[in-house]
Amino acid sequence: MEQKIKRNSERTAKKILQAATMEFSLKGLSGARVDTIAARAKTNKRMLYHYFGNKEQLYLAVLEEAYAEIRSHEDDLNLEDLPPEQAVRKLVRFTFTYFVEHPEFIKLLNGENLVEAEQIKKSKKLLDMHSPLIGKMEDVLKRGVKAGLFRDDVNPMQFYITVAALGYFYLSNASTLQTIFGQDLKNKSALSDRLSHNEAVVLGYLRP
Repeated sequence: MEQKIKRNSERTAKKILQAATMEFSLKGLSGARVDTIAARAKTNKRMLYHYFGNKEQLYLAVLEEAYAEIRSHEDDLNLEDLPPEQAVRKLVRFTFTYFVEHPEFIKLLNGENLVEAEQIKKSKKLLDMHSPLIGKMEDVLKRGVKAGLFRDDVNPMQFYITVAALGYFYLSNASTLQTIFGQDLKNKSALSDRLSHNEAVVLGYLRP
């Protein structure tokens, strides 16, 4: 009985987080409505406050969950087990594909950047949640240098930011870019072309 209550409790909290992620990604912290989140989660405001305290704490929980999820996937890439070029391709593909499949993540980041990471700064969990890829990429880059495949002056953190930026800018600015260039940049063919471009740019930069 106790285990069933715990499962139901976890399920309810997860539904609230999912509903809140949708609402906050669409409207931001100030525009989101607790009533709407509760309705999406098919629960009531009392339960929402019971699990997460208040709207601001719920928003922070959403950010923490969003970062925890991408970090978990990054950790599962096992780049250390791959040859250097293959590891880099896998990183580029994962990062771009993740952004494509999780537009809510980009919207949440956009919202936080508008307020200079006001909420993220309040979370010790988030500040401690450095990407596991930085250390792993340092290893991949060193192995690439040793094999004569990569240049020897690449900063792992700057490299990671560049890989993320190539996908992030394209997708976060797709609406304006599509209007300016008069092309659909988010159909399957366009996304495939962009991914190939990102791979070529990154690997081209790494060559000695």
